[in-house]
Amino acid sequence: MIELVDFSKDYYDFPRKKVTFSVKGISMKIPEGKITGLLGPNGSGKSTIIKAICGQHYPSEGKLFVTDEKGNKIDISQSPQEAANLIGYLPEQSVLPSEMTVYNFLEYAAALHGFEGEKIKSAIKNTVEECSLQKVLSKKIKTLSKGYKQRLSFAQAIIHNPPNLIFDEPISGLDPAQIIQMRNLIKKMSQSKAVLISTHILQEVSQLCSDIYILSEGKLLINGSENQIKEKTGLSTLEEAFFKLTKGEL
Repeated sequence: MIELVDFSKDYYDFPRKKVTFSVKGISMKIPEGKITGLLGPNGSGKSTIIKAICGQHYPSEGKLFVTDEKGNKIDISQSPQEAANLIGYLPEQSVLPSEMTVYNFLEYAAALHGFEGEKIKSAIKNTVEECSLQKVLSKKIKTLSKGYKQRLSFAQAIIHNPPNLIFDEPISGLDPAQIIQMRNLIKKMSQSKAVLISTHILQEVSQLCSDIYILSEGKLLINGSENQIKEKTGLSTLEEAFFKLTKGEL
């Protein structure tokens, strides 16, 4: 599980020491066995939350926790490296080393998480099967299609078998067949892991997410299942609710 408790993050214009943007008082729970959606327009604070969960920056106020396989709660700010080993992260724009082969990149990714020898081979074998990368193992990354590159990015996120996964715009730029493949991978992973998807694509949220958090301008506007959000807003579709909420019409 991933949990945010009254999380806030301020960004400053340092010469004038003025706050230029804030994410304020966000509390969230991303439980195991579900897919949780983080939904909002550009500049809503989604990336700020993801960076904090991944230990890339620290909260101005509040706490962030990640749970390990035994149910122990780790404070991300206090133990960022320990927390990092419990999280798999698929960024929106993956920067992959174009001259490496798929196999060598997966070796490198596994080694980054402290795997050695037979553990690396076992991790690669399992991940390749999960992500259907068998046909491209010996190919250089620069020769791969967009779909295979996305699968490889997915593979590096899960190679250490973390109990918590974060996907930032996981279907961006994929064709319809590739979108279906990626959805199926995410659904499969969510059976045993806590999964958070950050996106602005409402259709994907409807297809995948059990719980939804909608942000705008650094504030949490509403959360619940799709049906709960429709009931709370009195609207018939998630799309209507999203647009009215984020435009301040509700």
